[in-house]
Amino acid sequence: MSQVLTVQTNTSYEAEISSAACPARAPLSTPKNLSDKGRSVNFFFPFHPHHTYSAKMSDTVPVLRKVLTSESEPLARRFRALFSLKHVACLVPPTEDSLPAIEAIAAGFASPSALLKHELAYCLGQTKNIESVPYLKHVVNDTEEDAMCRHEAAEALGALGYEDSLDLLKRLRDDEKELDIIRETCDIAVDRIIWENSEAKKAEQLKPSDFGSIDPAPPMPLKSSEPCIPDLEQTLLDTKLPLFQRYRAMFGLRDLASPPDLPTAVDAVNALAKGLKDPSALFRHEVAFVFGQLCHPASIPSLTASLSDLSEAGMVRHEAAEALGSLGDEEGVEETLKKFLNDHDEVVRDSVIVALDMAEFEKNGETQYALMPDSAAPVAAA
Repeated sequence: MSQVLTVQTNTSYEAEISSAACPARAPLSTPKNLSDKGRSVNFFFPFHPHHTYSAKMSDTVPVLRKVLTSESEPLARRFRALFSLKHVACLVPPTEDSLPAIEAIAAGFASPSALLKHELAYCLGQTKNIESVPYLKHVVNDTEEDAMCRHEAAEALGALGYEDSLDLLKRLRDDEKELDIIRETCDIAVDRIIWENSEAKKAEQLKPSDFGSIDPAPPMPLKSSEPCIPDLEQTLLDTKLPLFQRYRAMFGLRDLASPPDLPTAVDAVNALAKGLKDPSALFRHEVAFVFGQLCHPASIPSLTASLSDLSEAGMVRHEAAEALGSLGDEEGVEETLKKFLNDHDEVVRDSVIVALDMAEFEKNGETQYALMPDSAAPVAAA
C-alpha cells in the first residue's frame, strides 16, 4: 500500500511569529480584481515597494531566518517566512534591516530543497540591491547545484541589471558544455542587462504594468494605442527570434490580460497558452509563471494539462502547480492539485504542498501571503 501524503495549513504560524516579534499583520487594501490577487502582488510582492516603513525589523529578521533555514519546519511555513524576508529586503529606500534580510534569504541556499532554493534566488533578484549579487553568482557558478536553481540565479542577475555580471553570464551562455536551460537563461539575462543600461530603454514607450515584479524582459514597447494580439502572438511563437524578444512579447501579452475584465484578456491568455507547446522547457515554464501572475480562470485548462503531463519537464510542471495555487478559489483547482501530492518528481510534490497553502490563502480571502508586524504599516514618504 502506498503512503498517502496529507497537507494541513498550519494556522499557528502567524501566532508563532507574532509571539516572537510581530504583534499583528500589516493592513493591506482589499484586492479589487483578479490581477490584484495574483502571485506578483500577494505571493511574490505583497506590499507597495515605494512606501517607507516605520518599524524596526531587527528582532523580526532573525526569527524569520530561523524558520526559513530549519529543515524541521513545514515547507509552506518556510515559504511564508521567505516572503516576509523579501518584504524587508525590497523596501525602498533600503533600511538597516535590508542587508540582514538579504543575508537571511541567502542562508537558505544550504537547504537540499531545489524548490526553496530556486525561490530564494528569485527573491534576491527582486531586491534591486547589489548586495544580492555575490550570492547569486555563487549559485550560478556551482555546477553541482540543481539546474533549476542555477537558472533562477542567472535570471535574478539579469533582473538586478548590474553590468559587472555580464562577463559571467556571457561565459555560461557561450559554453557549449552547459545545459540548455542555463545557456538560454544567460542569453536572456545578458540582453536584459544590456537593455537596462541602454539609451534605447529611455526612448521606449512602455504600457504601465499592473505587476510589481522585475521581469526577465520588459514588455514590447507600444507602437500604437491599439494593441495587436496577433502580432504579439506571432513574435511569441517564432522560434527563430531571440528569446529576449519573444519574452518581451510574452510580457506584452500578460499586460493585455490584466485586469481580467479587459476586452483583450481572454484572447491574450489564449495566445500565451500556445507557448506551452514551445520546444524550450525554459520558455514553457515562463508561460506558466505568467499565468500564475495573472490568475485568470481561462488559463486553468492549459495549466492543468501541463501539470498532468508526466513527460513534461519538472520545472514546467512545478510552475504550473504554483500557478494553479494562485487560482485556488476557483472550482476544482484544489482537487486537481491534491492528485499530485505523491508525484514521482520531488520538486512537483513540494510545489503542490506550497500551492495548496496558497490555495487555502486565496480561498480564505486573506490579504497577504507574507507576514509582517502591524508596526510595519506603510507611512507616507517624506
